[in-house]
Amino acid sequence: MGTRLAIATAAERVQRTCALSDAVSRLRYVSGQRAQALERLGILRVRDLLLHVPHRYLDFTHQVPISHADVGQDATIVATVDKVELKRPRPRMQIVELSVMDDTGVLVATFFRQPWIAEQVKVGDVVALSGKVSFAYGFRQMKAPFHEVLDSPSGRGSYARVLPVHPVGEGVTASWMRRIEAAALADVGDVGDWLPVRLACSHGLMTLARALREVHFPSTTAAAEAARRRLAYDELLCLQLALLTRRTVELAGATPQVHVTSGPHLAALLAALPFTLTAEQRACADQILADMAAPHVMNRLLLGDVGTGKTAVAAVALAAVADTGTQAAVMAPTSVLARQYAEKLGPVLDAAHVSWALVTGSTPSDERALSSDALARGELTVCFGTTALLSEDLEFLALSLVVIDEQHRFGVDQRAALRRKGAGADLLAMTATPIPRTLALSIYGDVELSQIRRRPHAGAGVSTRVVTPDNLDLAWGAIRDACARGHQAYVVCPLVDDADDGSELDDVPESVRSTSSRLRSATATADDLSSRVLPDLTSDLIHGRMSAAEKDRAMERFRAGATDVLVATTVVEVGVDVPNATVMVVLDADRFGLATLHQLRGRVGRGDAAGVVFLSCAARRGSAARARLAALEATSDGSELAELDLHLRHEGEVLGYRQHGGVSLEISDLDQDRDLVEAAHGDARALAQDDPRLAAPAHRALALEVRDRFGAYFEELEHA
Repeated sequence: MGTRLAIATAAERVQRTCALSDAVSRLRYVSGQRAQALERLGILRVRDLLLHVPHRYLDFTHQVPISHADVGQDATIVATVDKVELKRPRPRMQIVELSVMDDTGVLVATFFRQPWIAEQVKVGDVVALSGKVSFAYGFRQMKAPFHEVLDSPSGRGSYARVLPVHPVGEGVTASWMRRIEAAALADVGDVGDWLPVRLACSHGLMTLARALREVHFPSTTAAAEAARRRLAYDELLCLQLALLTRRTVELAGATPQVHVTSGPHLAALLAALPFTLTAEQRACADQILADMAAPHVMNRLLLGDVGTGKTAVAAVALAAVADTGTQAAVMAPTSVLARQYAEKLGPVLDAAHVSWALVTGSTPSDERALSSDALARGELTVCFGTTALLSEDLEFLALSLVVIDEQHRFGVDQRAALRRKGAGADLLAMTATPIPRTLALSIYGDVELSQIRRRPHAGAGVSTRVVTPDNLDLAWGAIRDACARGHQAYVVCPLVDDADDGSELDDVPESVRSTSSRLRSATATADDLSSRVLPDLTSDLIHGRMSAAEKDRAMERFRAGATDVLVATTVVEVGVDVPNATVMVVLDADRFGLATLHQLRGRVGRGDAAGVVFLSCAARRGSAARARLAALEATSDGSELAELDLHLRHEGEVLGYRQHGGVSLEISDLDQDRDLVEAAHGDARALAQDDPRLAAPAHRALALEVRDRFGAYFEELEHA
């Protein structure tokens, strides 16, 4: 009898688990319109709904009377609405004031530009309010608090609990979302667990079924956080496994190239370098050479701030390719950067007797044909280029190493396309973008990490100053003085032209942006500088909408010293090397991520003269926007800034870093969940080593979950 009950219980759980893949419309309360509203939130299936977790909680178990709400502190109160007023102090400004009262006092809640609240909330309603308490005009106040009308005017006691607040949108309210989530948990919440028991136990994680219940309707705030951590670990582990699976699929059937790492070309290159590698550079080079000499395919990411010498380390790998008698491709995100690589490394490679060529979109057809023929015959060892290297007419005889600079600027399919030109080719990716370790482990979970932390030469240095738009004369004066001494300057703007609305500028959250003035555009600023602000100086313009040839010409004029001031967008962020540039002015600097700003300021002070960067921001002193920019004034450490931006943003996509063709994290917080990131990274590596395709019976449920969550991240490689 007991066996039959156990089998029946297991069968029911399997059935409920399978129902996770059903359309969300099968659930109670999900009508046609609500189904459409949920779809707009990305909720198509039952599993999407159950993983749509609250973004905050109201702890009504610790609600306070109005008279006990401390001024300057966050508080949650439940009170009765005594008055509702819609005010219009000036045109297009609408303010709703709710006066609420309980047995101890009165509080005024103010809502800006939300006139509909006056229609939703009525006198006599019982509302929950949560926010920071202030005091003015004799009353405690809350500005723009979270609010919700409670179901029962007399049912205050029934809300003595932790109330979840889910992300919602038009067509579904917070209360309806709770009702739908409750129905889903009641019908299919008792699901099977895809996580192997040993992993759950080793990290002290609750079961999946319990986590789903506690995250949506927690018994305590501590239980809600424990449930979120279980779901966050699931997300991180699945992402890590998807990345490793992608690598397995990408390299399936490939024969690794075992490189020669102690040949004459390498010795000659080291002798030809105008400096001796630092201990850090040598350590990174040794790690790369060890990977290249091993009987497995290298997947390595080289992290290093601007000026740390990543290019020299990459040159060591190129020399090893020459000693092996194979070929290497070096792909950069822009033709300007590709040309700079050729100009910097070309003479060193020549001295080491390593043949090379440059192929970009602007390479003349006859020159490109010669390079293509030489590559196909194996007469050319190294080819620098842009995405032009992906062209079908460009074939390598024996491509064994792919070097990709700022690889996050390329899509997954682009990186894979280049590697397919040489089956089993090693990959060395490089980036100067400051990336926190947790982000590197999450997005680059399938690669080994090497890092150069210190610059070999401190150089003249760069100082950073935050100024307001009213004080821009200081910046323009610095440009005049620099140009009078024979130097040059950059002026960077967030927009290309005045027709742009800035909606694509999502590097930083709205809470830390200054929006008091219209954003400056590069085209308008270039006109203003040449006609009014700096009419005696020559200026030029460069932005991402120009053709490659136009950008090349503008950049070449600036590098040659024919232009005093280059007005640009962030197209100059990466790799542009003009040692004579000593001043940079960034307009509307609060609209850029800290990493982007750090990259930008790395464009000045690269020569013998010190550089200065002016960050213009209209935000008030003490604001979040000014606090972020003050961090740039205080430190030049890219890693420190990356960690700070991660702490400020609490997002998977941070620092102005866009992983084209990549993924974003919905539940995990890479700042808060550092221990989970490390744990998931280690567990995924161990699983992939023991069972690369997760084919063991104990791992099959986990394999299905990985594919369900992140299969699109690598499945295109299987059909390539």
